[in-house]
Amino acid sequence: MALEQDIRALGPHRCLLGESPLWHPVERQLYAVDIPGRQVLRWREGASEPDTWVQDAEPGCIAARADGGLLVARRDGLWALDTATGAQARVAPPPYDPARLRFNDGKVDPAGRLWVGSISDAREPEAALYRFDGRAFAAQVPGLTTSNGLAWSPDGRRVHWSDTKAHRIYAADFDAATGTLSAPRVFAEFQPRSPGAAYGGRPDGAAMDAEGCYWVAMFEGGCLLRIAPTGELLQRVELPVACPTMPAFGGADLCTLFITTAREKRPAEELERQPLAGAVLQLRVDVPGLPATLTRA
Repeated sequence: MALEQDIRALGPHRCLLGESPLWHPVERQLYAVDIPGRQVLRWREGASEPDTWVQDAEPGCIAARADGGLLVARRDGLWALDTATGAQARVAPPPYDPARLRFNDGKVDPAGRLWVGSISDAREPEAALYRFDGRAFAAQVPGLTTSNGLAWSPDGRRVHWSDTKAHRIYAADFDAATGTLSAPRVFAEFQPRSPGAAYGGRPDGAAMDAEGCYWVAMFEGGCLLRIAPTGELLQRVELPVACPTMPAFGGADLCTLFITTAREKRPAEELERQPLAGAVLQLRVDVPGLPATLTRA
C-alpha cells in the first residue's frame, strides 16, 4: 500500500552520499555520515547547517559510545571521535584489505556489541558482516557484496541484514547473551534490474519499529518499505528522491523518521527534478521506533 506523507528536508545541507543516521539516545541530536564527502555530521536543534568532523577516510557508519563521543567505522579501521574536542584515535585496524573493501552499514546489538558490515569495491562477494569484541573484528556472515540493513527486533531475538547487490534481506535468530546468530534465512527478495521492466530498487539501510516491523530504504526505488515480521509488505512510502539510503527513528517520541539520501553520480536531469537529493528527509509516523543502543566498545 503506497502512502503519501508530509516529507520535508532537515535544512539546506546536501550530502553526496548520506548514510547511517543516528538519533543519539542521550544527546537527543541527529548524527549521520557523508561517505564520499568524508564527514561525520551532527544536526543541533535550531542550527541551519550541521556541525562537521572531517575524516581522513570514508566513514561507513557511526555508533554512540556509552562513555561519550562516537565510534566511526572507516575504510582504514574503527576510530573513536571525541565530539567535544574533535580528537580522533584509532581503536582497531580493518579486518580486510582496504585497497579492495571498506566498512559500510553498522549498528549496536541489544547487549552493546558493535556490528559492522563491509562493501567490496570490486562488487565481488568478498565482503562480510563483522562483530567487534572490543579488540578485533570477527566475521559472522561471509560471502556478501554489500552488507547493509542491520536491525534487531524489539525483543532482541531476531536480527536482519541485507546484501544490497543481491537484492535480498535476511533474518536470523539471535542470542543476545553470546552475540551469535543462527538459522539464517531469506526474509525478503526483490527483482534485479532487467531490460524493459520497471525497477523497484534494491534494499539499502534499515530501521526497526516498536511493533517489530522492518523499514528499509529502496535505493533507486524512491521509497521506503515497511515489512511485517512475517515478511508481508505493509506500507510503501513514496519519497521525492530516487536514492534513499537509510531511515532512523528520532525525536522526543521516536515517531520522526529521518532518511538519508544520495546525489553522488546521479544524472544531471534527475538532480534537476529532485532538488532534495542528498538531503536528510523527515516525516512523522504512527508507530515509534526503537532507541539506539549505546555501545560499550
